[in-house]
Amino acid sequence: MEKFEINVLGCGSAKPSPIHNPSCTVVNFRDNLFMIDCGEGAQKEFQRQRLKFSRLNHIFLTHLHGDHVFGLPGLIGTMALSGLEGDITIHTFEDGKKILTSIFDYFNRGLPIDVKFNVIHPEESVIFENSSLRIGTVPLRHKIPAVGYVFEEKPRLRHINREMCDYHDVPLWAFNAIKSGDDFTKPDGTVIPNTLLTKDPLNPRSYAHISDTAYMPDLAEKIQGVDLLFHETTYLTQDLDKAKERGHSTATQAAQIALDAKAKCLLTGHYSSRYKNDNLFLEEAKTVFPNVILGKEGLKIMIDDKLQI
Repeated sequence: MEKFEINVLGCGSAKPSPIHNPSCTVVNFRDNLFMIDCGEGAQKEFQRQRLKFSRLNHIFLTHLHGDHVFGLPGLIGTMALSGLEGDITIHTFEDGKKILTSIFDYFNRGLPIDVKFNVIHPEESVIFENSSLRIGTVPLRHKIPAVGYVFEEKPRLRHINREMCDYHDVPLWAFNAIKSGDDFTKPDGTVIPNTLLTKDPLNPRSYAHISDTAYMPDLAEKIQGVDLLFHETTYLTQDLDKAKERGHSTATQAAQIALDAKAKCLLTGHYSSRYKNDNLFLEEAKTVFPNVILGKEGLKIMIDDKLQI
């Protein structure tokens, strides 16, 4: 199975914590790296996890609070000092483009990396697409404009049943059309149905990254059936009033979204530093939704049928 892996680099929140890095996640899709948010220290954790700068070409910012952005200047500078050339695209709001352009012009002037910007908006939209992957935004409800990101693997081609193809003398030049769903017509006019010549492909996989947001019940419909859902769990239910005031969610609310979305698995994170025991988030979320993974730095999650750590 081709790689679709989530790497947790930081799962703390705004106030610095001695046990957590600020927000940063890297999606490894077929050895291409996509970073979501870039808090302070992201580049050190990136290297600690032996990820490759040369594979990183896209950075997606959920919003413009410092704990999600302050690591960017250092990251770009280090990539340039490592001898990397080419370009890197930062997906952010118009204000992010203005602020970061000013910073990069001052601190990273003359470096070989060309920083490009893709201006996004707080709306549902496809912002990146290639032959195998689609990335879209969903608007969130926070104190400033914010979005979540949904990574969707595109449907794969059908698998060749080599035994049946050999039996019917199917030439190699016909395989691509057959994998795309075509039947095969033999020289004598006999039509061999595609279902005999192929096997069903693996189901396409998906990952939703829902960072800072107040509880949004209607969000579940927009990420319905997602394989792995990261949903912020900044607070426990005992601090529900603070969550509402600050535009965040509790572990119970995140679990409810996972349940309503029929997600396969929930990943917790963005913990408030007021709590000293992360297991409380796991225990609370599991009272609503059974399949929960406790987010922590260094965690790697392969998105597959079993969603094993």
